[in-house]
Amino acid sequence: MIAVSKALAAGRHVPAPGWAWSTAESAFWRRLARGLATYAPDWFLRYSPTAIALVAAAVLPGARRGVSRNLVRIRGEVSPARHAYDVARTFTSYAGCIAEVMTNGTKNETHPEVTILGENDFYRAAARGRGIIMVTAHTAGWELTGPCILRDSGMQIMMVMEPEPDPVARKLQDEARTASGLAVAHVGDDPFASLPLLHHLRKGGIVAFQIDRTPPGMRSRSVTMFGEPGTVPEGPMRLAQVSGAPILPAFSGRLGHRRYFVDIRPAIEISRRAKGDELDRVAQHMADAMMRFLEERPTEWFDWGRDPSPLRDAGASRPRVR
Repeated sequence: MIAVSKALAAGRHVPAPGWAWSTAESAFWRRLARGLATYAPDWFLRYSPTAIALVAAAVLPGARRGVSRNLVRIRGEVSPARHAYDVARTFTSYAGCIAEVMTNGTKNETHPEVTILGENDFYRAAARGRGIIMVTAHTAGWELTGPCILRDSGMQIMMVMEPEPDPVARKLQDEARTASGLAVAHVGDDPFASLPLLHHLRKGGIVAFQIDRTPPGMRSRSVTMFGEPGTVPEGPMRLAQVSGAPILPAFSGRLGHRRYFVDIRPAIEISRRAKGDELDRVAQHMADAMMRFLEERPTEWFDWGRDPSPLRDAGASRPRVR
């Protein structure tokens, strides 16, 4: 249990002056999205995110550079026109997701249409009766799709997240998340942070981790992604050891207005006594699952260049032209 808590413990971020006005995750953009989701007509929610996203891409150079770097690392070099299109598509996908998440609990709330790939893998993992540890990433629709696909299973998802630096942005987003049926657990330096997660698993619930960001101070395992060194959090593996729950990779993407899909991969087992080599093997297995999804849907990844990620500053990009 101590190992789990240490693996979950994350360092604190100290936001730079003006951070809340210069990133895609600020309270300003969340307030704007929440206001539009609450009061705007449905046709406006369908079409306005594209325009808002293009403005955001223009006025947020740091986020734009982060998206650009990640696209190159995932799919290599492409033509300037194609690259600009992919950057814009990433921003517009994010804006559409935020607008749809923020409708939760408002007059405009509508359950999205979700296509599930690998549904049998989910039910096989659930049938073991030990709960599920789901590993995912900051991709399109992760806040919306989970509660939708689980309505008939009786299971609830508890998402483990590092607290956002901006408390106002965090409050706005968490209100929208919980309105959809998603429970949120913010982890930090609390040595007992893993206890609610273990209790949730023992009740047959799902605990979800986003493995594409490893905050400073969080215990991690080294992996290789796209030919470069990176890391994934150790917390999911340690929790799996303590609970006996399988690790289930699952990643989501956006197909259109209120249309999403979830790609579920086969579960990963880890022994309770697993040590170095086996932990490294499981860590690489999780990274490989995420890497395959990102290669298929590179514009669905919302990593803006603020937090350390498995792909950031790991080496030179791979020159490849398509």
